[in-house]
Amino acid sequence: MTKIAVDAYGGDYAPEQIVEGALRAADADGISLILTGDEQRLKSLINGKAGSNRIEIVHAPEIIQMDESPVEAVRQKGESSLVKGAQLVRDGEASALVSAGNTGATLAASLFVIKRIKGVERPAITSLMPTKTGVSLIVDAGANVDCRPSQLMQFAQMGSIYAEQVLKVHRPRIGLLNIGHEPGKGNHAVQEAYELLQHSSLNFVGNIEGRDISRGEIDVVVCDGFVGNIVLKFAEGLSETLFGMMKEEFTSTFMTKLGALLLKPGLRRIKNRVDYTEYGGAPLLGVDGVVIIAHGGSNAKAIYNAIRVAKEGVNHDIVGAMGTQLAK
Repeated sequence: MTKIAVDAYGGDYAPEQIVEGALRAADADGISLILTGDEQRLKSLINGKAGSNRIEIVHAPEIIQMDESPVEAVRQKGESSLVKGAQLVRDGEASALVSAGNTGATLAASLFVIKRIKGVERPAITSLMPTKTGVSLIVDAGANVDCRPSQLMQFAQMGSIYAEQVLKVHRPRIGLLNIGHEPGKGNHAVQEAYELLQHSSLNFVGNIEGRDISRGEIDVVVCDGFVGNIVLKFAEGLSETLFGMMKEEFTSTFMTKLGALLLKPGLRRIKNRVDYTEYGGAPLLGVDGVVIIAHGGSNAKAIYNAIRVAKEGVNHDIVGAMGTQLAK
């Protein structure tokens, strides 16, 4: 039976919102879960609630805080809720790990405890970016600041496998994020990665610019984690700002309020398309287990969706598919 480990003490609103999201996943979707964290506190939060019969608890008395050094915290806090969750995946007691805690620590725990898939140079965070026609994958979205050309090539391979296996995109279109479309643009690493991608079996369409991402013409956007994280955070901030400006304008006069009332259903649909809580979390590709990194500010809805994404990764055997494809 598939079980998903959830770091119940990771995130700004842990453990209450984490537990609420877990209960919803257990009750509504019938997912079996293992919560890691303070046993007595977690028992009091799930006791007698719908879905609690599908939840186990593994006691973890330590917590890795958001401002701690990731590597030191993972090494020194072996009894933390995050490390305990990673150990459950390593030992085969859980098929996936979901955490909204310290991103660097989640990456470190995945590398030190769960380990990489054979042949993977560096794991990459993959984030879904809403577009005009659906979604694009950003690979890498923050795990690796500096990358070699071969690593960018692997990001493209892993992103393509995930898009094909989980998102069901046939022959995913791969774009290399750059400052121009011409092959000679960008730094040396990007230029060399272009050559590798051009001679690969992937459906590589060439360089793309930042404005191309939202048009929906690319399925997998390849970049280093420094650039990818800036793109991701800028998009989040821009979305919040635009909706804040629209709210301010639509409530300024009686006539605009009336217009807003008529537009409300459409605006709600658009807001849902760009709401990170709808997407749950970002898969960490390249480690020997399904790991989903949720937003630090995740509420119960985001955690529920992160667990759903983890289940999809397990059901599609994304780890096995990557191991097989990368070995080739």
